[in-house]
Amino acid sequence: MQGAQTRKKFTILHSNDIHGDFQEEVVKGAPGQMVGGLSRLSGYINKVRREEKNVIYLIAGDMVQGSMIDTEFKGVSTMELMNYLSPDVATIGNHELDYGLYHLLFLEKMANFPIVVSNLYIKKFHKRLMRPYIILNIDGFDILIIGIITDEIMSSLKLDNSIGSFISLEHASEEVGRICNAYKDEDIDLTILLTHIGFEEDKKLAALLDPAWGVDMMIGGHSHTILEQPEVINNILITQAGVGTNQLGRFDLVVDDATNSIVEWKWQLLPVDENLAEPDPELQKFIQSFQEVVDRKYNTIICRFVRELTHPDRSQETELGNLFADILAENAQVDVAFLNSGAIRGEKLGPLVTLGAFKSIFPYNSPVHKLVVTGALLKQIFKNTLNPEEREKQRTILQISKGVKVVYNDAKRELELLTIDGQPVQDDKQYSIALLDYYYQNTESTIGIKQEALTALAGAKVVTTAMTDVVEEYLRNHKNLNSQVEGRVVF
Repeated sequence: MQGAQTRKKFTILHSNDIHGDFQEEVVKGAPGQMVGGLSRLSGYINKVRREEKNVIYLIAGDMVQGSMIDTEFKGVSTMELMNYLSPDVATIGNHELDYGLYHLLFLEKMANFPIVVSNLYIKKFHKRLMRPYIILNIDGFDILIIGIITDEIMSSLKLDNSIGSFISLEHASEEVGRICNAYKDEDIDLTILLTHIGFEEDKKLAALLDPAWGVDMMIGGHSHTILEQPEVINNILITQAGVGTNQLGRFDLVVDDATNSIVEWKWQLLPVDENLAEPDPELQKFIQSFQEVVDRKYNTIICRFVRELTHPDRSQETELGNLFADILAENAQVDVAFLNSGAIRGEKLGPLVTLGAFKSIFPYNSPVHKLVVTGALLKQIFKNTLNPEEREKQRTILQISKGVKVVYNDAKRELELLTIDGQPVQDDKQYSIALLDYYYQNTESTIGIKQEALTALAGAKVVTTAMTDVVEEYLRNHKNLNSQVEGRVVF
């Protein structure tokens, strides 16, 4: 019984990859039932804060990007809404860089809550760009929270050579050890890694950590993973809470001050619906003030499709992927236009297309680069991006423009067919291609080809600085568009 006096209960609520998911939505297949929304999430967090003594709310990155409200206000609206939610600690994700490094630093200054990232550095001075960790003292217990980011952030920062990161798991492990070792003489009762590297990488990182460092939990994001229960590796609890505001993770822990360890725990993935809590009316009014601005600007009709076009799965050819890739190919005047599936941020569009709906589903106003490559190199791009291991790693394929037909044999790990306009691609012939800026700036990690090889024949030409503008203009001038899944990519 004496030992029990050193133990205290904590409730940890956690979200990740909120992506501007502010409004509640109808449950699929259940008309009349609503799920998600920031106001209902806030209602539950407020309820738990009233009911429980020691409550911590954490956000594991990617608060921004994904809604018209966020896009219109470039994350400023999101940060104001996050201030209303008042998380105890957050880390950043790769999408926090979508509006640029300097804008991210502006958003950080707006935040009324600490944002921790331990492995993002100003290279020349070997100085961390942001706060690496924080120690919260809650009810007499010290809780150390360390932020770890994904290497995709470094891809987003490709043009800024002054910023660097220890992006390998080994380096991230060393960074965690450095911070933990600096404070192990302090009475740290609970150590949490707040990560944005994906669930599989979280598990690998957990296996690398020295138990002497005392890491108890990893709460992550990036891979949008839904779990039934946390994974336990190296005696570390690892979890995340899907994507958006449709669900929320909840830990109920008992922490022992004498051993600085978790002695009891329970975790739930809670659906944020009408059974969980009443919405927060004040937050809903705040959200609506942003929504009204967006509605006035974006509720104009730009075109009509013949029917609703879909993008249900990033790992396969889709109707919207084909349409947008075709538009980019026509604009760039290339043999093959590549469009990364993740550039399309929704599952359906149309038949009536408003400016707001279009901008929501296709928000990245990226440059597009035109290059000339040999047939042999073109084949290599397809081999590198279509092999099963890469598809599993990236969770996506490249959408390709019309006239291209590719057949990949998974069992043999071979490219069986590649034709353009019915003609087999010849190794020594030259072909023009279009790549989005993210893929061009990060060719080795995205398509497995060095940038020097891609530009060897004719360099690179920027054919548009804003692909969303190109597609929008096309839609405004072409009515009753249709698009089919044609078997351009066959496995």
